[in-house]
Amino acid sequence: MAGTAGTPGTPRVLRAMNDRAALDLLLEHGPLSRTRIGKLTGLSKPTASQLLARLEAAGLVRVTGTSEGRPGPNAQLYAVDPTAAHAAGLDVNPHRIRAAVADITGRTVGEYELPTPGRRPAHPVVRQVTDALDGAVKAAGLARSDVHRLVIGTPGAFDPNTGRLRYASHLPGWHSPALLDELAAALPMPVEYENDVNLVALAEQRLGAARGHTDFVLLWNQEGLGAALVLGGRLHRGWTGGAGEVGFLPVPGTPLVRQVTKANSGGYQELAGSQAVPKLARELGIEGVPSGPYTEAAAELLARAADHTGGPHRELLRTYATRLATGLASLVSVLDPELVVLSGSALTAGGEVLRGLLQAELEELAAARPRLVLGDVTEHPVLRGALESALATTRDEVFDTSR
Repeated sequence: MAGTAGTPGTPRVLRAMNDRAALDLLLEHGPLSRTRIGKLTGLSKPTASQLLARLEAAGLVRVTGTSEGRPGPNAQLYAVDPTAAHAAGLDVNPHRIRAAVADITGRTVGEYELPTPGRRPAHPVVRQVTDALDGAVKAAGLARSDVHRLVIGTPGAFDPNTGRLRYASHLPGWHSPALLDELAAALPMPVEYENDVNLVALAEQRLGAARGHTDFVLLWNQEGLGAALVLGGRLHRGWTGGAGEVGFLPVPGTPLVRQVTKANSGGYQELAGSQAVPKLARELGIEGVPSGPYTEAAAELLARAADHTGGPHRELLRTYATRLATGLASLVSVLDPELVVLSGSALTAGGEVLRGLLQAELEELAAARPRLVLGDVTEHPVLRGALESALATTRDEVFDTSR
């Protein structure tokens, strides 16, 4: 039937598969000649030429120059046209919204940060989101309508059954049952919502320490303790989106926390969250404990402790590793992951010293023996994950030449 995408095995679908393979190679390798694309895809020179002509006419690739330094005539080099589409991501926390826009190649072309201080938002959430997005769009030299897709990362998760944000009572203004409808009405592009720690795991899976791994746990410790669970290559979100909210885990070593959603905390958070590090440092007699925000104080203390070979600073790392392992042992005992990625400032600040201590403790407390590694995506990992998520869907749509 005219106008349909075709069925598997038809020439249109096969051409589309070859087109996508070539586009993915150009994203991975950068500019390539027709001959090189033919070799990498296994296509003949005439077929590769037809493919590139087709993609160029569709506005998906463009000539970027010619090869030099080789015998014979210089060959034209082709690359994905970065202006073919743009995607955006937002990283939301109680203090600010960080926004970025990336072109189809994944290069960030505009960024903006909107402060959102105070328990009572000065402006409605819809305005905060649009102001942050517009700031990044303006920095990129684009219009809001140029953004193909937006992914918003928040603490907690929007319950797929009710549409309400759960597990994040500390995020003011985001709990209205009408919020998602209001945002959909205000924004011209499709919008997706994802838990912030899940987005960090996505960034690590695509760009960082978890590349090539289909079963891993990402443990995050910054403003709060959280985890992302990747099973069979897919994020496991749970029935209400709350899979990985490990801060609520009851654990030995701390009083039982009841009504955890009202307290916005739980046993594991009380035992090993960032706020526990300054208190532990004072108990150990460490001098000069920072008085600023506890996330920054914890990172500073753990980084400082990693530079010491003994004394109370090393005891701080040992004790903290035991606390972290107490909750992590429950996760790995149930999930038996291949890998555990440690991310967030309170984990990465301790570096390899803390990682090694935690690995040793975990091997004492759990029968499973996953390998622990530090995350590689350290610059705005939530935002990077939001962009990667938005780009993945955008590429699937824009690169589909079967339609």
